[in-house]
Amino acid sequence: MTSSKARIQRKAQANAPAHVKRKALAAPLSHELREQYGVRSARVCKGDTVAVLRGDEDVRGTEGKVIEVFTKTGRVSVEGVTINQADGTAVARAVHASNLVITKLNAEDPWRVDSISKNKEGRQ
Repeated sequence: MTSSKARIQRKAQANAPAHVKRKALAAPLSHELREQYGVRSARVCKGDTVAVLRGDEDVRGTEGKVIEVFTKTGRVSVEGVTINQADGTAVARAVHASNLVITKLNAEDPWRVDSISKNKEGRQ
């Protein structure tokens, strides 16, 4: 970002192209995964298990699977993280990807695991 003004930063983030918004969905890996794959962070995908590091006291420390990823806003819906509406019904609460840590990767996509592993090979 080139501007120090908050509204211009928000506008730039909202109007950013998809390949830039994709990078905003990255979250740090846990220490075990960091040693295994040799990278610090990865993009959050549906099916990953994450822990919430930041947020309200009722949300912080919660660990669950990623239900949905909102690329437009850079937020993620996590299993077990809900907020009550005015009528009392619980609705999934979106958490920003930077406030999460990935504890277990969804290894269903072999291309994803391969691309993360390639980064480790390139560093050696």
